[in-house]
Amino acid sequence: MEILKSKLEGLIKELPEKVDVEDVMYRIYLLQKIEAGEKDIAEGRTLSHKEAAERLSKKWQN
Repeated sequence: MEILKSKLEGLIKELPEKVDVEDVMYRIYLLQKIEAGEKDIAEGRTLSHKEAAERLSKKWQN
């Protein structure tokens, strides 16, 4: 997945002066997941609350 340079710049500006590489990688990972979720929403790949509850209840009943 690609990330816009401007989003990375914003992410870096929000970080404290001293930061671990793992923290930066985790924030990039979160940014990717958020963007993927927003894309899914825009393309209509969502579930209603009822559908999600039904899937979860079936999963946990087994």
